[in-house]
Amino acid sequence: MAREKEIFQMVDDIITADRFAVLANAEKFKRHRHAWKVWRLLKQFDCTVYPVAPKLDRLEGSKVYSDLLVLKDKIDVVIPCLFPEMLAAMVRDAAEAGAKKIWFQNQTWTEGFHEQCESAGIMEVKGCVLVHKIYKPPLSYLNPCYWHGLRSAKVSVRKKFF
Repeated sequence: MAREKEIFQMVDDIITADRFAVLANAEKFKRHRHAWKVWRLLKQFDCTVYPVAPKLDRLEGSKVYSDLLVLKDKIDVVIPCLFPEMLAAMVRDAAEAGAKKIWFQNQTWTEGFHEQCESAGIMEVKGCVLVHKIYKPPLSYLNPCYWHGLRSAKVSVRKKFF
């Protein structure tokens, strides 16, 4: 008997049942930086999540997609984890891929993206994915995501990775 997937509210209209694309470059995934942490956390939340980075084929056994257009009609939310100057065509590509929302991480949003999202009919959300993680004491107090997400909705971790 298959376990029914539990759905959690994260932020605004974004829920764990959405399909996510984490957009970064190979370095942000390989060096366990923000993009890797976001991708891994969404997998732990039992979300459908696709890593997107040119020049990277696999990430811990998962296929990595070269761009958003390859994921046409497979994603609902794009999570960019790069600086704005590296995301010139992101909104256009997200719209063509069928994404309805872009979840801008800290330092990725600009006024130009706001205008592009508005004209493409894409909902924009600002904030960090990592604030939805439940951090266990006592080391949680040293993690900035714990403090930034003190009053944020938390999501139960469904899968463990060792």
